Amino acid sequence: MTELKVLIVDDSPFMRKVFSDVVDMDSAFQVLATACDGEEAVKMTIELMPDIITMDLEMPRMNGIEALQKIMETRPTPVIMLSAVTDNGTRDTIRALQFGAIDFIRKPDGAVKLDIRQVGEQLLEKLRIVAETIDKGPLRLLPAVVEKAAEKASPSLASSAPLVSPVRQSVEEAKEAERMAAATAEPPLDKQSAGKVGSAAMEQPVKEKPASALSETDKAPRLPRRETEVRRNEPPARPSASASRKLPPALDRPDSLRKPVKPPVAGSPAASAKKDAKPPVRQPGVAIAASPPAASAAVVPPISAEPKPTTSFTQIVAIGTSTGGPRALHEVLTGIPADFPAPILVVQHMPPKFTHSLAQRLDSFCSIHVREATDGEQLETATAYIAPGGKHMSLTKDAFGKYRVKLTNEGPRSGHMPSVDVLFESLIGHRQLKRYAVLMTGMGSDGAKGMKALLDDGAQTTIAEAEQTCVVYGMPRSAVELGATTHQVPLQSIAPLLVQELKSRKT
Repeated sequence: MTELKVLIVDDSPFMRKVFSDVVDMDSAFQVLATACDGEEAVKMTIELMPDIITMDLEMPRMNGIEALQKIMETRPTPVIMLSAVTDNGTRDTIRALQFGAIDFIRKPDGAVKLDIRQVGEQLLEKLRIVAETIDKGPLRLLPAVVEKAAEKASPSLASSAPLVSPVRQSVEEAKEAERMAAATAEPPLDKQSAGKVGSAAMEQPVKEKPASALSETDKAPRLPRRETEVRRNEPPARPSASASRKLPPALDRPDSLRKPVKPPVAGSPAASAKKDAKPPVRQPGVAIAASPPAASAAVVPPISAEPKPTTSFTQIVAIGTSTGGPRALHEVLTGIPADFPAPILVVQHMPPKFTHSLAQRLDSFCSIHVREATDGEQLETATAYIAPGGKHMSLTKDAFGKYRVKLTNEGPRSGHMPSVDVLFESLIGHRQLKRYAVLMTGMGSDGAKGMKALLDDGAQTTIAEAEQTCVVYGMPRSAVELGATTHQVPLQSIAPLLVQELKSRKT
């Protein structure tokens, strides 16, 4: 096999030397060059055409996220991100995976020899996975394909925000100036000073999520201009049925795009204000101006109530994925409607902390709820539960007949924790449920045996992602070779197929 040329990108001379020595230890790879920031990395990628890139996240002039996006636009190349185990580091790593990075490794916490050795081993393992994939054919770097399609459809939009959906784009364009001004303005006036117009919209309560399920958008303060512009280039949010109309600024947020707004509750400040409101007093010789219509009646269109998640269900979906999984999960879960009549259990091979950031990010884009699973929680429909890194996730049934999540840490299974096989096997025996299993992109064979056993136990549908859309066609291939699948479809067809299958068997 020909040596694969590696470009190493890091602002630390020490880390560049460490990673160069690690790469040169394996005869299958050769360090082509090193770059100290994102700008240099983009330039070298175009001029030197490396086979693989290792990319640090935090760098001066141009960071790893920005460099990754430019590389995917100009010369798509397999990129392995180097991520710090911090809240910002994990969030940015998940963004990078959705922007086109094939995988990531965690950087050492300090100049500790043990950490350096472990990171070196992880880097070589990831490089070998990429090398094996390249050897079998060209890598499928999905974001590049999406951006090219967007550019053909509308060059002007593609250049500024190539991955923003039509609904989000229309909202952004209508409210751009207002949001930019608000990002740097003084704190907003109180409700009384703001005037009567729009007061009802400001006072309407919005459905709150548990703290564990809050998305990044829910938690974060209003972003400065630069970060807002970067986030406009993120993968598209799939609109729900209730999000097909323009919404006012008070509702311009992911939650309101997919969840109905409740009317003021009796006894609440909003309801009391409405009840106590008095008509204006006519003064002699003074005309009374027509009162502006309430924002809730004139500005906000009626939003049809969507079914709420329920703990009563007769169907369940289980999904397993690994390398390339975050992008695949984004594609599938954003295609699931808000009234989906089943819970979705997900195993994504990923270390602790990163699964939490993955769940938060997916939740901000999806019509359904997405959260990192917790031990013992009761399952609900229209909700996806992502197994925490470092723990196995299983389905269990309590004494009252309710289905719950069970998390364990008995050790890796086939080198993985969480393991897809453990999840799939936990569904065996629950024949009172209609069961659906999905295997998507990933190296190895985790989930194949569990899927076969589940099919033999009477599972309704078992789906493998087709080779043409897999970043790594390992896990789905193993399932197909075992005869464990009823369907083999491209990534874009998985969500519609699941919706169709569950709908046809709902009764």
